[in-house]
Amino acid sequence: MKATSGLHCLVTGATGYIGGRLVPELLDAGHRVRCLARSPEKLRDHPWAGRTEIVRGDVTDAASVAEALRGIDVAYYLVHALAGGSGFEERDRAAARIFAEQARAAGVRRIVYLGGLTPAGIPVRDLSPHLRSRAEVGEILLASGVPTTVLRAAVIIGSGSASFEMLRYLTERLPVMVTPSWVGTRVQPVAVRDVLRYLVGSAAMPPEVSRAFDIGGPDVLTYEEMMRRYAVVAGLPHRLILRVPMLTPRLSSHWIGLVTPVPRALARPLAESLRHEVVCAEHDIARYVPDPPGAPIGVDRAVSLALRRVREADVTTRWSSASLPGAPSDPLPTDPDWAGGSLYTDQREHAVDASPAALWRVVEGIGGENGWYSFPLAWAVRGWLDRLVGGVGIRRGRRDAARLRVGDSLDFWRVEEIEPGRLLRLRAEMRLPGLAWLEMYADPDPDTAQSPPADRARGARYRQRALFHPHGLLGHLYWWSVSPFHAVVFGGMARNIARAARRLDDEAAATGAAATRGTASDRPASDRPASEGPASSEVPEDSRPPGPDAERENP
Repeated sequence: MKATSGLHCLVTGATGYIGGRLVPELLDAGHRVRCLARSPEKLRDHPWAGRTEIVRGDVTDAASVAEALRGIDVAYYLVHALAGGSGFEERDRAAARIFAEQARAAGVRRIVYLGGLTPAGIPVRDLSPHLRSRAEVGEILLASGVPTTVLRAAVIIGSGSASFEMLRYLTERLPVMVTPSWVGTRVQPVAVRDVLRYLVGSAAMPPEVSRAFDIGGPDVLTYEEMMRRYAVVAGLPHRLILRVPMLTPRLSSHWIGLVTPVPRALARPLAESLRHEVVCAEHDIARYVPDPPGAPIGVDRAVSLALRRVREADVTTRWSSASLPGAPSDPLPTDPDWAGGSLYTDQREHAVDASPAALWRVVEGIGGENGWYSFPLAWAVRGWLDRLVGGVGIRRGRRDAARLRVGDSLDFWRVEEIEPGRLLRLRAEMRLPGLAWLEMYADPDPDTAQSPPADRARGARYRQRALFHPHGLLGHLYWWSVSPFHAVVFGGMARNIARAARRLDDEAAATGAAATRGTASDRPASDRPASEGPASSEVPEDSRPPGPDAERENP
């Protein structure tokens, strides 16, 4: 095998939670990285994108997999359907077989797969569909004829992971919890930092090693104990937890969907995987990837590290980084493709008495805690309705409070395109009888092009366009049923974004003026230009603003 530094690695699933964090770790370890993605544009704005090779392809397409594996030493398989509708197990099975066959044909030296920790003594047929499929994919890859490392993890604790977000929102929002019986199941969580360390270290395993490894942290505890430990680390009061045996995983998924941003389609496999005890049977991975001092990381420290990332808005990837099953994925087509079809639009435009830079800051900061600048109740109701029919709802929030990149989830939208300083295009991922997009532009106002520089600096134009491509009669009926509300929702949104940009510029101007005054007053009088005049403390008595007793003193 080649020297362990400078290996050529393929990462599938780079748009997802683990894959997006693994790529920079491999690069920092001295490896070359190629990413296989169905939508390479989603990786364009990642900080590491310029250091990698990104190729278009799909793990269900043998030709694109074969091309992506050409010249690869180590192939990371980090994709799965996650119970994405009927037939997801067959799709996982078919994709794994294609990957295994093409890896062997390409002469790949090692496959590395991150799967799920399965409970001891439970027949495979009795596992949840999610865990059963993960286990089957691992077996297919191990049988490929290529040396394979299968890492099996239970609950992964890290900022932005689905497991952590579920734990965080349940514990923070519910001081009193009526919970399903599975909160009494023992689990062995693992910190995302340790997962990444094991994934990177697996690239250097000797060729004779081809097996599965259990990976976990040092703590074995019930989910209830984990919630209580989270509350302590987060500084929350004691939580009262009451178990109700009749709450099935299906009902649990509805409960999780109501309280947390994790949608029902993702919550159900997570809940089902907690029906059985998932505890590591061995720690053999340490023979090949030695644990440094302080590792593996315990639950308390893992939660503390994750919370710090969340509070510092330094979450690099989230569970919602990857598109969920059933979410629309079609990009906004060019106009000629719509010949003979229907495309409804709602367009708004406003001249803004603010700089284009201030307007862009408001546009890029939209959503999440900042909201949508119009009729909050309407957005909230739309989010609740979406969750009731199995959609993602509006509570996914933002990865970063101020910055967006292509592929980011943004409440029930996803960033499809971003031209910094000018354009933000969002694609709807809510459940709709059609496809929908929302475009926001921040441009200099052409009407101020010939104005003095000071006026041009405060001249921007905001353009907003909502588009909807209906599917069938239901799609047309949907558009016409909601169009009467567009003046309130979209019209108010455009007006309030313009006002927010103006306020932002006004605040910046006031802050600058105050700083200028402060700087002037700090300088000796002899150092100030005559045009500045004296500092406020040196203003002659008769030129100061009159005080409250001025009338009595000067009748």
